[in-house]
Amino acid sequence: MDLNFLLDDVIKNRRALHQIPEVGLKEYQTKEYLKNYLISIGLTPHDICETGLYVFIEGKDTENCIAFRSDMDALNIREENNIDFKSKYENFMHACGHDGHMSILLGFAKYLTTIQPLKKSVLLIFQPAEETPGRAKNICKSGLLKKYNVKEIYGSHLFPEIKEGIIATKEGPFFAQATHIGGKIIGKSAHGAMPQLGTDTVPAFSKIIDGYQTIVSRNFSPFDPIVITIGEFKGGTARNIIAESTEFYGTLRTYSQEKTQFAINRIKEINRGIETSYNVKIEDDFQILYPPVINNTSLYNKLINMKTDIPIISYPPLTIAEDFAYYQQEVPGLFVLIGTKNEEKGFTHPLHSCHFNFDEKALLTAIKLYIQLYNNFK
Repeated sequence: MDLNFLLDDVIKNRRALHQIPEVGLKEYQTKEYLKNYLISIGLTPHDICETGLYVFIEGKDTENCIAFRSDMDALNIREENNIDFKSKYENFMHACGHDGHMSILLGFAKYLTTIQPLKKSVLLIFQPAEETPGRAKNICKSGLLKKYNVKEIYGSHLFPEIKEGIIATKEGPFFAQATHIGGKIIGKSAHGAMPQLGTDTVPAFSKIIDGYQTIVSRNFSPFDPIVITIGEFKGGTARNIIAESTEFYGTLRTYSQEKTQFAINRIKEINRGIETSYNVKIEDDFQILYPPVINNTSLYNKLINMKTDIPIISYPPLTIAEDFAYYQQEVPGLFVLIGTKNEEKGFTHPLHSCHFNFDEKALLTAIKLYIQLYNNFK
């Protein structure tokens, strides 16, 4: 399938969007650019979730619709790439490839305009605020998927750990559920030379670290992936003063909501034990974020059995998070990774790096995949 007729637009769109990175729910210029392009190719975009858009392209079959989603937001990262289309905003950058995701969906949209009338209906979703606060949940609550009788939904993400031109995915749990965890340990201050007059929160914190790790090693199977990391803590005011309080922050990652809740319950139990043992008070803090991305088995099987010349590989589960999971709670969904690693051109930097970049030709692989998924939709 020759898609080179789309390449000029794909490059132009990606580079234009790359220069105007905007964080979640502030994608005003991004939205305007998308809207203008979609209108220019004869489509009718509609507003959703403050700064998002969707396009419904009606086919002969209006009872069965296939959906594709792209995220829109950028990151608060200063770009260090020396390129002609560098970010115009000093401390913001499309360091996670969402400029590429939008360009994929725009390219796919243009392709669909060349094969009218469509046999099957298509819904294209340009979703704001994937990084935070996760507007996929709001789009699902809006009833959009039900309104257009969506039966399947697909999403993709550029991934520099995989060689350019390769698609990677797996059935079942693919991305983890993320939970912010933290707490504040409250004791009593005293002079460091007279510790008996105070209640030190530092020893309590050290035992919390030890205790949390036993959740991983002693409450879950060695074959059951779970991560608990405390990455930030602060306590005390001076070297010779007993620390009256110590705060700590971390992340919990699992592949099921049930296991997330089990781990939270164990954290609370450990905290209560530490309170008794060290005569302190611990204020718990939990923010459960996106559910785990669980790829539908039927859609996965359809993908790997599909006639295609695109290399498709099975990839191990990742502990990163993605709010595409909310769509999968509404309808069968499949999320895939689009390889962008190109050592010859130096495109090897990881996601969220100030040097992240890729060859736009890699986006044609995703567009081709979307076309074939559409053609195989029944």
